[in-house]
Amino acid sequence: MTQTDEAILETIRDEGNMTPQALDDTFDIAAANYARDRLSELTRYGLVEKIGRGLYRLTDDGRAFLNEELDASELAPVEDAG
Repeated sequence: MTQTDEAILETIRDEGNMTPQALDDTFDIAAANYARDRLSELTRYGLVEKIGRGLYRLTDDGRAFLNEELDASELAPVEDAG
């Protein structure tokens, strides 16, 4: 889990469902290029879920992580993520 990962999760929590392109408006260009890859990884660990073509939303585990109720180091990859 990186600081950018946490910022992505916070942005989705605060702004609602997001696409990697929408994150372009929030982060600098390096982070925007990084967002697509990180969203895939966050999906893999169940913190966000893909709900449509390029559209992601926060999961209950993602909210629990942001509320400091879940330690991300204890997460295992989700079999059907993606």
